Amino acid sequence: MRAQPADTPPVSDGGDATDVVTKVGLALVRDGRLLLVRRHGDRALILPGGKPLAGETDVEALARELWEELCCRLVPSSLRYLGEFIDELVDDPRRQVLIRLYAGKVAGTLSPASEIREAVWHPVADLSETTLAPSLRHQILPSLARTPTARPS
Repeated sequence: MRAQPADTPPVSDGGDATDVVTKVGLALVRDGRLLLVRRHGDRALILPGGKPLAGETDVEALARELWEELCCRLVPSSLRYLGEFIDELVDDPRRQVLIRLYAGKVAGTLSPASEIREAVWHPVADLSETTLAPSLRHQILPSLARTPTARPS
C-alpha cells in the first residue's frame, strides 16, 4: 500500500480492525536531525514511541515508551500535535500504521534500552537512507522538512 492522507479510510483486504495499527510518535529534532531508533532484530529506522495501552492517553503512552526505550523523560509542556500519518506497516506491508505525531522535548540522557538496539540522529532532509520506515520516507520527513516551525530546536 502507498501512503495516503490520514482522512482517507484505510483500505482493508477483508480483515478486521487489526489491519491498522495505531501508534504515537515523537518528532525530536535537534540541529536539523530527527531522532530515530532501531529495534533489536530489525533493519528499519522508526520514530521513538509505540502503541498506547488500553485507556492510555497519547501523552501517557509517549512518556511510558520514551522511558522504556530511551531512559529519558518526556517534557509534556513541550508537546505540539503535528497530525496523523497513515502508511504501510514497516514489517508487514499488507497492513497499515496510523501514527499520531507530536513534536516535543525530553529531559535526561538518551540511552537505548528494552527492545531498542540503537538511537540515531538522522538529517530531516535526507530521504536516501534505505532503512527508513515507509511513513518516515513518504510523509513524516517531507512534512518536517517543509515546516521548520513544527520542529523543536
